[in-house]
Amino acid sequence: MVGISVIICAHNPPPDYLGLTLEGLKAQTLPKAQWELLLIDNGSAKPLSSMADISWHSQARHVREDQLGLTHARLRGIRESSGGLLVFVDDDNVLASNYLAEAESIARDWPKLGAWGGQLEPRFELEGELPEWKRALWTGTISRDLWSNCYDRQATPAGAGLCIRRLVLERYAELTRTDPLRVKLGRVGTTLNSSEDIDMAFVACDLGLGTGRFVALKLAHLIPQSRVADEYLLRLVEGYGYSDAILESLRGGRPGLSRIDRLVEVYKNIRGHMPKQQRLLRAAAFRGRARAARELLLSNTGGQ
Repeated sequence: MVGISVIICAHNPPPDYLGLTLEGLKAQTLPKAQWELLLIDNGSAKPLSSMADISWHSQARHVREDQLGLTHARLRGIRESSGGLLVFVDDDNVLASNYLAEAESIARDWPKLGAWGGQLEPRFELEGELPEWKRALWTGTISRDLWSNCYDRQATPAGAGLCIRRLVLERYAELTRTDPLRVKLGRVGTTLNSSEDIDMAFVACDLGLGTGRFVALKLAHLIPQSRVADEYLLRLVEGYGYSDAILESLRGGRPGLSRIDRLVEVYKNIRGHMPKQQRLLRAAAFRGRARAARELLLSNTGGQ
């Protein structure tokens, strides 16, 4: 059994971005004998085994998962992996070269933590002028280490670079098998639902462990121009609204600030309000929450 399993779940990823992700892993300072790499191809039109070379790692495998959806891909990665610590890396993430070594050190030094991550620095395809709120939406930097054993969103890691102990994931997999709502949190195809990563991390708190974010864990998040377009961001915020509502229903209340709350806070700190953008984003979040409410009502009434 290796110490760490690195899992990349990908559906039709841009080849150049996936290539950079793999180069970042290839440059890790942690000896390859101490970690394995699983590339989970989640129903890509062109099999990733034909376009992504992972032969540079002796403990790397391609795995095909045809049931579409990020949650299904993550669950397949959990089943296929052997490490006591799993690190989820998105196909548009580039880890700092010491990321896995730092993750291993935290696993050893912080036994009371079940899930942790670091800070995300966006790397935009076009580094032109962007409104501050758009940059803030993609930025996840911190100035000090954060940890908590409550459902604290500030100390809860995102899916990009998420480090999580196997015992937490085994419990998460069990919960997902018995509650189909959890599957709705993950993205499916081009939908922009999210928060399955938050749900996974919160399971650590369910088990009496904690979550954390550490300054030493750094990664770059590659952002194409299409993801800073107004239309995409409105769809993204709608997905946040939907997913936050589902997460609340799973946990009997609202644990901490949601991503939408944090975006509102960004607006408050920007000189000169932008009422049009605020209205559009609030409306998008409301649409997402309303869609979730309808689905939850149907679920509770057996679809009647």
